[in-house]
Amino acid sequence: MEQAGLYADRVSINIELPRDDSLIRLAPEKDLGVIKKAMGHARRSGEAARDRRARAKPPKFAPAGQSTQMIVGADAASDGEILKRSEMLYGAYRMRRVYYSAFSPIPDATARLPLSRPPLIREHRLYQADWLMRFYGFGRDEIVGESEDLDLAVDPKLAWALRNRGEFPVDLNTADKERLLRVPGLGVKSVGRLLGIRRYKRLVLEDVRRLTRGLDKLRPFIVTADWTPGALTDAANLRERFVPEPRQLDLF
Repeated sequence: MEQAGLYADRVSINIELPRDDSLIRLAPEKDLGVIKKAMGHARRSGEAARDRRARAKPPKFAPAGQSTQMIVGADAASDGEILKRSEMLYGAYRMRRVYYSAFSPIPDATARLPLSRPPLIREHRLYQADWLMRFYGFGRDEIVGESEDLDLAVDPKLAWALRNRGEFPVDLNTADKERLLRVPGLGVKSVGRLLGIRRYKRLVLEDVRRLTRGLDKLRPFIVTADWTPGALTDAANLRERFVPEPRQLDLF
């Protein structure tokens, strides 16, 4: 491992499953203690290589950090459990990235494994939730409870906004960066650009339209110099506005 870290930009030590008992049951050849020990070694080696106070600097060890992977849908772990494990990995081992891989069944597999794969949208929602934890200042418990699953119909930030409508609407001309990052439809880049524009003019809806992919998701949650959502923020059918009605596909 020490040699690998000197040659590789990043080291990946895969924890494989979010539950300890699932690892024992489905991957008995793996040892959770050994995995955690290796992760800790990778963290310490990386920190030592970046220590500017050291007189004799050690060679660079995996300068891009370490990552890991978890299989989604191979056991009964909820999305909350999966993200809680990720939260621990990011904190305890300074993990650079956790990858989520949807379980895919193979013929003649053990009966301990499910017969069907989870919906791929679940993997996608986990990545979105992970992004909120790493770059948008969300805590895992704000996104989903430990025993709960993510809403597959809408993205996690929109789901949070719908549950916390008292936080909205947000005035784009006065709100700080942290509040802007919690507005559905605003990303890190668009928030940075909006803050830049605010230095020399008041934001209007047209400014937001030019900097984002669309206004439909934003309108209920923002105030600009020429727009206020009124009762739209508290509309009983607001969630349905973002979830398309299911329809029968045409054969031709």
